[in-house]
Amino acid sequence: PIPGGSIAVGRRGKLVEPRYFGRQGPDANAPPIRRDGIFLLASLTKPVVYLGAMMLVERGLLSLSRLVTDYLPEFAAHHKETTLVQQLFTHTSGLPDMLKNNEDLRRSHAPLEKFIACTIHEAAPLFPPGTSYSYQSMGTLIVAELVQKLSGLTIHEFLHKEIFEPLGLSSSSLGSRGLPAGAEERIVSVQTQASHDPSFHWNSQYWRELGSPWGGMFSTPEDFAVLCQLMLSGGRYGDVRLVSPQTVELMTTNRLDDHPEVPESIRRSRPWGLGWSLNHRQHEDVLCDALGPHIYGHIGATGTLFWVDPQTDGFCIIFTSGERARAPWRLVALSSAVAAAFVEL
Repeated sequence: PIPGGSIAVGRRGKLVEPRYFGRQGPDANAPPIRRDGIFLLASLTKPVVYLGAMMLVERGLLSLSRLVTDYLPEFAAHHKETTLVQQLFTHTSGLPDMLKNNEDLRRSHAPLEKFIACTIHEAAPLFPPGTSYSYQSMGTLIVAELVQKLSGLTIHEFLHKEIFEPLGLSSSSLGSRGLPAGAEERIVSVQTQASHDPSFHWNSQYWRELGSPWGGMFSTPEDFAVLCQLMLSGGRYGDVRLVSPQTVELMTTNRLDDHPEVPESIRRSRPWGLGWSLNHRQHEDVLCDALGPHIYGHIGATGTLFWVDPQTDGFCIIFTSGERARAPWRLVALSSAVAAAFVEL
């Protein structure tokens, strides 16, 4: 069973009041889930990081068509010198999802800088950049490092200053340190396996405070709904514009077609925007069985999923604390049920 969670649905600029269910954590004696509960989003963090990076693209500070080594010369180590920035956005860089020494780094409570250094100096591509697809959390980490270098801010500071604060997302942060006072009691604990080391698993103080750019964002359904509406509104929410409508379109349409050496079968069946996943039908990472490839969003290992549908002008947010790997179909089944309710009136 899923310990607890929340569902939020929005359409035509209006948000239905989120529904909450279950407990605040996986323990049998955990209290009922709070209506102001804050969830660890896991990989739903990624599209937010890429949104921040695209803001730098619009400012002319970052170019998708340039080599990563133009910004980070040391990235050339282990034959990564031909990697383009855009390949970090589309999971075509060949970088690994996780580093070989990932668990050792976490066990030693390594700072984010150590993960970055290992990715730059030690990681070798799984294939020549731009020739195939492989989901790569470490590619997102390098994008975060580019943001840090070009902005002069940590990725945590940048997302707060450029996205969360302007949009009024007071319960959102990359890492728990950026959350408001008293927020620790609001964080919903995640279901973990008995084999997971308690010193660095999702509920540990170390992991919560690290704020990994590939999976360490915290938020509420109400806050995240603002980001979904921003995308539906072409990069604008209220009086705040973060990116242009053209940039939203680039982020949310299949950019694998920009890489001619990626096999056509992959480009057709595993579409990716610029950091935003499109619907991978007939794959385990499908967002919704009941909708086509035009929807975009992401899934997360902590039991999170969201999608945005520009055709119906709506979105669906599902935040749970049930580890996704135990039964990936649960989120998809719920997602499809929500989609079926999006009928024209």
